[in-house]
Amino acid sequence: MLQLARTVVVCLATAYCVADSVCGASDREPRTLIVARDGSGEYRSIQEAVDAAGRGDTIRIKAGEYQEDVTIHSKDGLHLIGDRVDQVKILGLNRVGSFHIGKWPYGATNIEISGMTIQEHGGLAVGIFNGRDIVLHDMTIHGMVFGQQVQRVRIEDSRIGGSETTGIQFADSDAVLSGNVIHDNDHGVTVAGKSTVRVERNVIVHNLFEAVVITDSAKALVVSNTIVKNGGGIAFLQRAEGEVTGNVIGLNKIGVLIAPTSRPMLSYNALDNSEQNYAFTGSPPIPAPQLKGETDLTVEPRFVDSGRDDFRLRADSALLGVGRFPYLGALPPAALH
Repeated sequence: MLQLARTVVVCLATAYCVADSVCGASDREPRTLIVARDGSGEYRSIQEAVDAAGRGDTIRIKAGEYQEDVTIHSKDGLHLIGDRVDQVKILGLNRVGSFHIGKWPYGATNIEISGMTIQEHGGLAVGIFNGRDIVLHDMTIHGMVFGQQVQRVRIEDSRIGGSETTGIQFADSDAVLSGNVIHDNDHGVTVAGKSTVRVERNVIVHNLFEAVVITDSAKALVVSNTIVKNGGGIAFLQRAEGEVTGNVIGLNKIGVLIAPTSRPMLSYNALDNSEQNYAFTGSPPIPAPQLKGETDLTVEPRFVDSGRDDFRLRADSALLGVGRFPYLGALPPAALH
């Protein structure tokens, strides 16, 4: 009895007497918790289920509009799965940002979220802070996604748009953006601070200013994206560096904008823009055709129907079989369907 009492005291004192605690629950089987607005599940709010969940648990969210703020912190191995991306909507309530993963000084690890729509609240939709191994996929996000001091974040197969600032921004983080449509923001993607970010096979379209901005001392690999109908394509500012390869950068005002202090490497890109394909920063930007990569192409891509935003390549496009790429850009050519 004395040993049991000591164990209880330790658990209470360290606030670990939860599912993953030293109280012996770490060996339990993972659970599935059901959230439903109509009361047919165990919880009516997502936050209640998150608070009750332990390591390895899955939270399934039934169709409905959830006007609440959701925060996941001090959690490990948690999965949140919505019924369908167009049927589960998180609207926010009181806080800037409808959905937070991690918060200072508490992080979150091994978190996977899918199958839902998140609406911005106060200018921010999703904030990811001080966490690692975070995956967002099959999502629709209206508003900004912001990550700071996070590691191994993946955002994939999602639609992110409608931000009056930036669609996705990372500061001092490590992340991968893959297979997304990033649209109708002021800027599409911003990589800042000491971040290292891979931007691969995304369609980045209809952003008011640049589609991708790499700034400060950040590093980025920008590979096999279709970057079209933006104010600008890719900008390397300040001391940023990285590689830009296999992209289609067209129908923007300026294709690639480079600060003389930055260090990008360009190869096997196709550029076809209205004002300049390559430029140095300045007001106005200074034409710089000498920046063209040796293997870059300056050619009309021949999209299936750019007027209707069908940016697949036609069978007669010169962008098939270029270098090591079976095709340039994010989308398989129409001929391969």
